[in-house]
Amino acid sequence: MINFRSFSIGHCALVAMCLLLVMSCKNDPDEINELVNKTAPKVDKADDVSIIYSEKGRTKIRMFTKEFVRNEVAKPAYTDMRNGLKIEFFNDSTVIETTLTALYGRYYEEEGNVLIRDSVVVINKKGDTLRTEELIWHQDAKKIYTEKFVRINTPDQIMYGDGLEANEDFSWYRILRPKGVVKVEKEKAP
Repeated sequence: MINFRSFSIGHCALVAMCLLLVMSCKNDPDEINELVNKTAPKVDKADDVSIIYSEKGRTKIRMFTKEFVRNEVAKPAYTDMRNGLKIEFFNDSTVIETTLTALYGRYYEEEGNVLIRDSVVVINKKGDTLRTEELIWHQDAKKIYTEKFVRINTPDQIMYGDGLEANEDFSWYRILRPKGVVKVEKEKAP
């Protein structure tokens, strides 16, 4: 036989305990937001990205990267291009003038600078090939430069030095501190 009197008292006690537990739990919205912000990622990430830059309806630059990571919280904000980077520069006829490859790049949007590192190779339409470990590309000035060691192979010579400045399509360049033997045309010799 069931004793309904003991059942209802036990049932009431259980309900009362549950109500006390529920009422004792209080969540502060500010604490919740702080906890969420601490654990939320501060970056946006994409894989296998292709970006096309154009001016006045003409493609100027096409960029490919395996891993694209944007960090807007950092001061200054930046975008990392990891695990390989390839940039193609086009002329007004949308023909590739120059190709730049590297393993890593970091773009600072506010300054318009791109820091390119690790196995940097730039090849222009004449076949001149620049190799260095670090290059800075200033987009607004349309210039590239470095203070690091550079090696430039042309169809008829190899040049070495520390530091370089060039235009972004690498059709003009100057080694800042050349090293080794440099070929000079007879008409241009002093």
